[in-house]
Amino acid sequence: MKSVVRLVVTGSILAAGPVQASVTEQGVVKTYGDIAYAVFSDSLITAEALQSKIDALVSKPSQAALDEARAAWKQARVPYQQSEVFRFGNGIVDDWEGQLNAWPLDEGLIDYVASSNYHHEMGNVGATANIIATPSLKLGGTTLDLTDITPDLLASLNELGGSEANVATGYHAIEFLLWGQDLNGTKPGAGQRPYTDFVQGEGCTNGNCDRRVAYLKATTELLITDLKYMQEQWAPGQKNYRAELEAGKPEDALTKALFGMGSLALGELAGERMKVALEANSTEDEHDCFSDNTHFSHFYDAKGIENIYYGTYQRSDGSVVKGDSIAQLVAAKNPELAKATDQQFKDTMGAMQALVDKAEAKQPMKFDQMIAEGNQEGAELIQGAITGLVALTRKIEKVATELGVDNLSPDNADHDF
Repeated sequence: MKSVVRLVVTGSILAAGPVQASVTEQGVVKTYGDIAYAVFSDSLITAEALQSKIDALVSKPSQAALDEARAAWKQARVPYQQSEVFRFGNGIVDDWEGQLNAWPLDEGLIDYVASSNYHHEMGNVGATANIIATPSLKLGGTTLDLTDITPDLLASLNELGGSEANVATGYHAIEFLLWGQDLNGTKPGAGQRPYTDFVQGEGCTNGNCDRRVAYLKATTELLITDLKYMQEQWAPGQKNYRAELEAGKPEDALTKALFGMGSLALGELAGERMKVALEANSTEDEHDCFSDNTHFSHFYDAKGIENIYYGTYQRSDGSVVKGDSIAQLVAAKNPELAKATDQQFKDTMGAMQALVDKAEAKQPMKFDQMIAEGNQEGAELIQGAITGLVALTRKIEKVATELGVDNLSPDNADHDF
């Protein structure tokens, strides 16, 4: 099966649109909830499709089955990355997110690694634990029973020994199991795990294939359980987090939305995911580092911010969720600011699209190549995206002030922009 990735279009095709007298802050809050429910629902649907491909892979391992599982993982990232805008400001999402999307991870915790090309967090006691090869693990005076690899066991191993680099579950654990280490550094190429790593019995490579299969199935099961929980929290007409949000003051929910947009754009995406990797020329700080999917991961994070501003989200099945928007509120109050913000969204999304275009070109330059020391073209592409995100955050702050939200102070993750 050929890998499928959603088509992305240069720049933003959205604008505030005509200002309707019926647009209200409460209507914007409803749209916010509608988009959250849709994006978490799509994340669940695509994760279930991934699980189906993983089941096929472990049932009858082949290169084709592995390729299909990898393609399904990439598809699952499209809606999930668009959900990250809900993290900041909504504690229920941020507290939950780490089990699904924590990174960077010290992959030696999970499976075999090439020690000559493995850079883990200094002092991490779990960095070479290799759960898949280890039925029991001794840490200090405690021995952990790892005989049965279950979702609950894997969840309990996150941040083992107090290290945030010990990530046992989520999208990136699955990514590592499907691709393996990317041993190419800043040169072309992603991970190249052989499909025979999932052959149980004769033909198994690198040992412990039965436990590797159990690990892959367990962490995928946990991913789906977690996504079901968050989908339920945003379902309409239920006693859940969304109901609490909609029952509160609309300005409180608007503050959460605007803080989430600004914090994702500034501290997280421009800072932690781009600036850190670029300044350190560090593939260890690349978000989807095993699969070389980072350019799409970053693009869809930015797309999630755009979704909230314009009150529009295109679902995985092509249908569109649309309602009252922040853009319409701004257009009614300050048309000039609305116009300037529209332009900044176009500029920023254009810069994010440029990363995608370069990474998907006939002679591609993936994100890990862009951050290589001395790669001026790559550095300029990433810096252009960072500059666009920072400028967009400043517009979001002005929008917040226009809507009566003072001192928004988006999280900059201690980066100086």
